[in-house]
Amino acid sequence: MEKISYADFTKLEIKIGTILAAEIVPDADKLLKLTVDVGEPAPRQIISGIRTFFPQPELLIGRQCPFLTNLEPRVIRGLESQGMILAVGTEDVFSLLHPDSKIPPGTMVR
Repeated sequence: MEKISYADFTKLEIKIGTILAAEIVPDADKLLKLTVDVGEPAPRQIISGIRTFFPQPELLIGRQCPFLTNLEPRVIRGLESQGMILAVGTEDVFSLLHPDSKIPPGTMVR
């Protein structure tokens, strides 16, 4: 794996976001459309390939997770994704990262 400098790492903007809505993306086996409050005037739309781990996406509503917020927007299945949720997993085990206690949306991860 390529090593990056600390300066490169500091370019990442990771913020805690609160999931406001979670919907299945039609005709996509793995995608969910998340509406996320990351402390900005309007919520962000994040398209994520986590559907197989969350067959009931409505259970994600209210959860707080770290999101990478300074990625260039990307169109996935015709939907603009404005960031990336951070998670950990293997083929068999998957978990969303989350703070131990409630944190204001938009709080920077350091």
